[in-house]
Formats: sequence, C-alpha cells, structure tokens
Amino acid sequence: MSVPNWFRRARSLAVLSFLVGAPGAFLHADDLLAQARALLQQGDARRAFDMLDAQEAQRAGDPAFDTAMGSAAHAAGQYSRAVMAWERVVAAQPDNVQAQWELGRALHAVGDKKGAQAVSERVRAAGIPVDAALSIDQFLVSYDRMGHEGRSTWKGHVELTVGRDSNANAGPGIDAPALSPPGTPAWSLAPGAEAQRASYAAVLGNIRGRHVLDSRWSLIGAATAEARGYSDAGKPYDSTQLDASAGVAYRVERNEWMLSAQGATYRLDGDTLRNTSGVLGEWIYRLDGFRQWDTFLQVQDLRYPTQSLRNARRTVGGTSYVHILRNGSLYYAGAYAGQEDPRASDVAHLGHHVVGLRGGVQWAISADWAAFAHLNHERRRYDAADPFFGVTRRDRQSYAVVGLSWVPAPGWRITPQWAVTRNASTLPITDYDRRVLSVTVRREF
Repeated sequence: MSVPNWFRRARSLAVLSFLVGAPGAFLHADDLLAQARALLQQGDARRAFDMLDAQEAQRAGDPAFDTAMGSAAHAAGQYSRAVMAWERVVAAQPDNVQAQWELGRALHAVGDKKGAQAVSERVRAAGIPVDAALSIDQFLVSYDRMGHEGRSTWKGHVELTVGRDSNANAGPGIDAPALSPPGTPAWSLAPGAEAQRASYAAVLGNIRGRHVLDSRWSLIGAATAEARGYSDAGKPYDSTQLDASAGVAYRVERNEWMLSAQGATYRLDGDTLRNTSGVLGEWIYRLDGFRQWDTFLQVQDLRYPTQSLRNARRTVGGTSYVHILRNGSLYYAGAYAGQEDPRASDVAHLGHHVVGLRGGVQWAISADWAAFAHLNHERRRYDAADPFFGVTRRDRQSYAVVGLSWVPAPGWRITPQWAVTRNASTLPITDYDRRVLSVTVRREF
C-alpha cells in the first residue's frame, strides 16, 4: 500500500522535532537532578524535595530521578516517600546494593524494623544498624508499632545477668548511728541490717506485642518474669517478680493512645512481699521514625500481705522525649511527678510526694558497639514526721549507669555496666549507697 507524500513529510518533521527537542528535555531533567543534589549539599533538603515532588508523577520509574527523590525525601524527614522512591529503584535495579541499603534505612525510619532486617546480610553488613545498642524499649518500654502494611507484631527476649552488688538489701552503712539526727532516741542496727555485699545471678524473660484489629485499633499485651538469687549474706534477698498488662490502643496518624490494665507480684525469700494492680494511660506522639514524645499517667494500688499498714495508692504522671540520630546514637530526657497515699489512717509518715528527672545518651561506636550513660534524680517528701525519730523524712536519690553494648550477631546483645545509687535521706536507716557491676547476655526474638 502506498503512503501519501504529505504523510511521509509530516512523519519526517515529527521525528526531526523529537531529535532536536529531546536533548533539551533530557538536559533540563539532568539540570533538575543536579540542582537537587546541589541543594542537598547545601543542607536545603526541603527545597530539593519540593522541587522533585513536583515532577514525581511524570518521572517516577526513572532510577536516576528516584535515587535523587529518595535521598531528598529522607533528608527532609519525608520517610514514607523515601521508602516508595527507593522501592522503585530496587525494583528497576535489583542488584543495586546502595539502593537496598537506603531502602532498609528508610524502612527503619518509619518504624518497620522487620522490613529493614529483611534486606540481605551483605547489605546489612555495609552499614545498616542491627539494633546496635540500647533501643528506645530499654529506656521507655513500649509496644511494637504496626509492622509493614499494618500487620500484627510481637517481640520478646530472655536475659541472663551475673553481677556483684555492694548493698543487696539497700541497708545503711555500719556507721549509720553516727548520722542520727540531733535529739533523736538512741538506736542501733539489728544484726544483718547493715549493707550486705553479695554476688548474684538473674534470669529474665519478656514478651509483648500487638494484635491489629484494623488501621486504628489494636489489642496490646506484655508479660515479664524475673528470678534473682544472691550468694552468702545476700540469700535472704532472693526474689522473683511477675508483671503483666493487657489493653487497647488507638492510633491516628502520628498519635497513639493506649490504656492498659496492669498487675504484678513480688516475692522476697519465698514469701509474697507486695502485690500491685492498676491502670496505665499513655499518649505517644511520633514526629517520625526517629523522634517521639511519650506522656503517661499511672495509678496503682500497692498491697503488702504481711504489712497491711503499708497498703497505698500510687499515682504518677510524666513525659519523655527520645531522639534517635541517623547513625544509631540516641538521647532522651524526661520528667515525672506523683504521690503515694497510704490506705490506713494515722500513718501519714508512710505517704509521700515524688518528683524526678531522667535522661541518657547512647553513642554508636560502630554497627555492633555502643557506649551509654543513664542518669535519674528523684526527690521524695514524706507527709509527716517519723514516729520514732521525730524527723520528717526527705530523700534525694541519684542513680547513674554507664556501660557498653555489644551485638555479636543479630538478635544477641552483651551489656557490661556499672550502676551507682546514692540515697541521701534525713533518716539514717534509709540513707545508703549502692554499687552494682554486672554483665547481661540478652537474646531477642
């Protein structure tokens, strides 16, 4: 079939126009990416992201564009957009190790650690932190976020700890009588009541998780059991503890509200010392995968089966901020306040008000090593004078921990640490110092 001359001429002009115009279009596209890279180098990630965002609908699927988009989105804090961009690069270039690494980093930023750890061992070895040291959970215990695509999640760990405790019973020093407030009755420590040095070993198991009902509602639960045994003079302070909680969570965008019922029992030397029950309300505001605020209110009933005069209701509220840096380091700070009211009458000296501050840092030395420090200072003001000493109790308690965390393999963590407690009290029998050196081996699953 013959083709009209006018059609052949039109087709030739169209091809010529494309060949002339296409280089300009490609040059313009290259200029766009070059300009975005320059803005990123200048620290203006938001402008680079906005510039590329305007072209994403037309250019998505081009690995060069998606690479620039993923980098700009991550730097600008648009982590979900970074995930989508890097997923497109990996789909187009399955052997692109750098793109896989960046995708894992973006998945980690949106809280999908399981997705991040699903990338190959070779890619993780190139630099993705494998939960390299103290995570948020070790400072502010929280339930797992929803997994990738909103799936239910659960996690747990077991720990074995061995250590040396300079004051297993939190007792005063042997010179405590010399610290007796002026005008108080003569007194002396009962045998064995002074600070007792002892070695110890402890085993702990924890499991917690979330069952997703829909995009907003979830059921949450957790349980922890611990057994601790001392040597020699510390044997009377062998203990076991069981804690459990269950509740519901509601999440909208960056906000999540949780309400849980809690219960715990603590046994000392084979006898139940204290039972606890209560409720915990928590509001978590996640700015992104690296930063969050956690505000809580906890109300507990404390019951002592053999010392009913100590039964009390404890109410504490507070807030904390956590920031994980992109190299795996983190810092956090928080404050809390509350009170403990005895149930019985005429025992106001057992009730108190409490305020506290806490904070800490973690330095990521490498993908497997980190150093950390934790500080906590608490003040307790009791409501009446002690009936024996005639002095109103005031406590100023400081607690500090420094240590190292080593991850020899994914899911394993070894933590040597040194903890120091100083409780400066107006009552000599509650004024004490304590130092604990320990090593913990933890297996996460």
